[in-house]
Order: sequence, then C-alpha cells, then structure tokens
Amino acid sequence: MTTAARHKVASAATAGPGPTGEVEPGPQGAADGPPESARERVNRRWAEILQETRVAQTGVQVLFGFLLSIAFTSRFDELTTFDRALYVVTVVLGASSTAALIAPVAIHRCLSGLRMKDEVVEAAGRMMVCGMALLALTIACTLLLILDVVLPRPLAQVLVASVMGWFALCWYVLPLRLRRRAARRAP
Repeated sequence: MTTAARHKVASAATAGPGPTGEVEPGPQGAADGPPESARERVNRRWAEILQETRVAQTGVQVLFGFLLSIAFTSRFDELTTFDRALYVVTVVLGASSTAALIAPVAIHRCLSGLRMKDEVVEAAGRMMVCGMALLALTIACTLLLILDVVLPRPLAQVLVASVMGWFALCWYVLPLRLRRRAARRAP
C-alpha cells in the first residue's frame, strides 16, 4: 500500500468518534507523530485497556477481600438487619464488579488468535465501563455499611451521597465534558 493510500485509510479510520464513542485522532494523527493505522490504533487501545484493567483490578480485589473478611469478625453478629442486608448487597456488587473488571482478560484469552482484536477491544472497553459503575456502587455500599455503624444513619447517608457525588464528577462528568470539548474541536 502506498503512503498516500495508507494515509487515506488511516484518516478515514481515525477521524471522529471511535466505536466506543471516544474521539480518535483526526487525519493528522496525534500532535506528536504521524497518523496511526487502524491496526496501530486497536493495538494502542488494547494496551490502554490492559493498563486500566491492572489498576482497577487491584483496587476491586483488595476491597472485595476486605468485604469477605467482615462476616468472620466478632462484631458481625451485632449488625442490624439493615446492615446485614446492606452487607449482602455490597458483597454481591463487589463480586459483580470483580467479574466485570477481570472480563477483559477472559475475553482476550477466549478469542486470542481469532483475528477479532477490534471486537475484543470493544467488548473489553464496555466491560471496563460496567465494572467501574459496579465498583462505584460497591464503594458506596461499603462506605454506607461502615458509616452506618459509627454514625447516625442520616449523617452516614449524607456523607455517602456527597462522596458518590464526587465520584460521579471525577469518573463520569469530567471525562464526558472533556469528550464533548474534544468532539467540538474535531473537524
């Protein structure tokens, strides 16, 4: 393929929103280099997902391990019915977020060698978003469980709502705002 043809393919493949809605580099590519090919883009996106997965998996696994150990403490019998129900919901959310955040590894392993990297990256990206939402819910429930034991319930609920508002700003509002800003600048 000639350089001009490769540039045309790369420009068409990378301009505007990508399959997951992310804004990809335009025809000129990244500001610091030549345009990336479709193959380079999918390889870059896969490497980014792997790095994000490593970070998220560590956090969710530590939190889930902590949650599993609570039931075996001496004070567990002192929990109210509400706190026990909240504990069950929290553990289920923790297990679900663990599954979603480890899913990219399983997806890759099951589909490796089948020349489906685009589909693997797309599915892995969606599982990461799902896992992060479940992780936020797990953190909210964990925080409520802990604060409900040490503070009056209304105060615990206000604090959890405040912290989850901060999570929403950091994890969703800010990235979506940046995405919209980048989309407005894209040709």
